Amino acid sequence: MTQIPVIFNHPPAAIGPGRLILVVGPSGAGKDTLIGRAKAACAVDAGIAFPRRVVTREASSFEDNEQVSPEAFQQALVRDQFAMHWEAHGHCYGLPRAIDGDIRAGRTVVVNVSRTVIDAMRRAYANVTVISITAPPEVLAERLAARARSSDGQIEHRLRRAVDGAFAPDVTINNTGDVQDHARELVRIIRGG
Repeated sequence: MTQIPVIFNHPPAAIGPGRLILVVGPSGAGKDTLIGRAKAACAVDAGIAFPRRVVTREASSFEDNEQVSPEAFQQALVRDQFAMHWEAHGHCYGLPRAIDGDIRAGRTVVVNVSRTVIDAMRRAYANVTVISITAPPEVLAERLAARARSSDGQIEHRLRRAVDGAFAPDVTINNTGDVQDHARELVRIIRGG
């Protein structure tokens, strides 16, 4: 697979006035579980959007992604259909260009992204909140093993990557214990509380 650089096709002025909430964290932290619960809790709020990522990996019950082939992903790039895109773990990820319109309309957009795009996203959008979802290494290992998804690669590699690199989240949620409590915390942040 050809290495795809992180690219943002945005004008020089940061996009606003809506909020962009970046949910980040290591594999197995429960990002998609919490996002799924938050999406259900915010279903009647037209001011909050949860766009689906486009991913070159098989679909799973753990994530709400749109699966595409690497060729279809490349074609979407050529047609400028992504507001942002990146590569991680040998797969390509993209967020639909429609998020720019949502943010310009004043909506809150919640997305699961790689930590590698945080700095570029803070430059591209005027109002960014970074929420780190995390869990202890033994919990991450247990969750990754339970998923048994071949495209996850070796668990040891994923856990090493979980501690590599530094970034400054605005909020950290340690996702151990009652998942409903953590989902409510995420909803409160999304709603600006």
